[in-house]
Amino acid sequence: MIHLTVQRPLILTVFLALYVCAGCSTQANISKLDLKETPLVENVPIKIPDAPEFNKPKPSKQAGIKNNSIDKTPENAWVRLFNLYALPEYNNSRIDKELNWYLKHRNYLNRIQQRAEPYLYNILEEIEDKHIPGELALLPVIESAFLPHAHSRSQAAGLWQFIPATGRMYGLKQNWWYDGRRDIYASTQAATTYLRELADLYEGDWLLALAAYNAGKGRVSKAIKVNQQHHLATDYWSLKLPRETMSYVPKLLAVTKIFANAKRYHLKLHPIANTPVFQAIDIGSQLDLSKAAEMANTPLNDFFKLNPGFIRWCTAPDGPHRLLIPVNKAVLFKQNLARLPAKERMQWLRHRIKPGDCLGSIAKKYKTSVTAIRQVNHLANNQIRAGRYLLIPASHKRVKHYAFKQNSYRPKEQHFFYTVKSGDTFWDIARKFSVSSKNIAVWNKLRLSSILHPGQKLLIKTNYRRSVVALSSQRNSLRFLNYKVKKGDSLFDISRKFRVSLTDLYKWNAITQKQYLQPGQHLKVRVVDNLPAT
Repeated sequence: MIHLTVQRPLILTVFLALYVCAGCSTQANISKLDLKETPLVENVPIKIPDAPEFNKPKPSKQAGIKNNSIDKTPENAWVRLFNLYALPEYNNSRIDKELNWYLKHRNYLNRIQQRAEPYLYNILEEIEDKHIPGELALLPVIESAFLPHAHSRSQAAGLWQFIPATGRMYGLKQNWWYDGRRDIYASTQAATTYLRELADLYEGDWLLALAAYNAGKGRVSKAIKVNQQHHLATDYWSLKLPRETMSYVPKLLAVTKIFANAKRYHLKLHPIANTPVFQAIDIGSQLDLSKAAEMANTPLNDFFKLNPGFIRWCTAPDGPHRLLIPVNKAVLFKQNLARLPAKERMQWLRHRIKPGDCLGSIAKKYKTSVTAIRQVNHLANNQIRAGRYLLIPASHKRVKHYAFKQNSYRPKEQHFFYTVKSGDTFWDIARKFSVSSKNIAVWNKLRLSSILHPGQKLLIKTNYRRSVVALSSQRNSLRFLNYKVKKGDSLFDISRKFRVSLTDLYKWNAITQKQYLQPGQHLKVRVVDNLPAT
């Protein structure tokens, strides 16, 4: 019995050893054969908790690619876009209402596609890089109709319609030379970063992120809090938001649904290649844009479609020193830029300072800004001396040839008649409509010394009739603002900022043309309440 008891564990041990060896041999063979086909742990895609759809898009259910009328080739940007769709399908009457509107305006949808062509590839790159649902690549349809120079009355600008403050928060410089909100390259990076942050704030809820993009984080968060206090649902469809925001998200969802199901809606998709249209090139320093267009052998209008952020005839002195050049012209542009002498990058005029000259008047004469003149001439302040010379930046071509003049937002001038009331003076009426007393006299072929009579009709020309008339009808709509002079300010800059005349600034502050402004000095400026400055 003892012998048998000893042998059993021994047999079992030998058997287990042979089994383990066989297992090791099998595992070794698998590793040897499949090493190249088995991904390393480091290469396994990391699942994003907030948006699990990104890793496994379901185009057949969510995007309707199988219903599309376009050729399904890897080179097609539409296919790439629809493959990035990640939002679930929503059934809501608000979406249906917007969808019906777009289907009644098919020409608009056709124009949108053609406008999107130069920019869609770049947008998709950012969308994919930041793990954003592909539907949001079409957000410029809602924001700007894919017009990079679009400008709203609320001071929003560019493809993505950034207001000035939000634009600055996301690194979009705005000055006399350049508006980063209209820069295709910079604004797309800023918008996708902002959208990604909003989605993270609302725990991956992209509809709330879109609502916040339109109405602001404060309003959306407040609406959520109100619903929470009343034990109501806090999803986008359940919130009480501004009217514009209530239709904003449904508009995007309607547009994305139509494009993804083009065949079903009898819409022909404009072919867009899934290849870059432009290349960002570092130019090093300031450059005349007409010269740049010539070196790229590109029509000036087409050149400005790619570089609408530059709102003057040349790039900004302090940058960005970057231009977007058509891909097929990039090599030619680089070669020509390398051969261009530094003195030919810009054209300069010499202005001899005369007695009585000030930087404001000189800037106005040459259609430039005080800041620009100071930057070019390295002036520490606005003080200049008669007899000396100033360098003035000028264009190689006449200003009217520049596309930025066509692209700039200019409200249509409004002409209307104002009925004089008892006690009205030229000065009172001018303040009501943010125009000068002298202009009112000229428009009506009167003298400033003329006596106005109640009931008399006066012609007024203004871009802001509706807003100003509405405000001027309110009591106490006019008020004095105490403005603190900043370093580099001139009276000309301040008058333009608040849309008042230099004469009025002199009168309100009891100063003369010979006096210089000092940083920290306080000036009285009479403004209309709530009327935005330009």
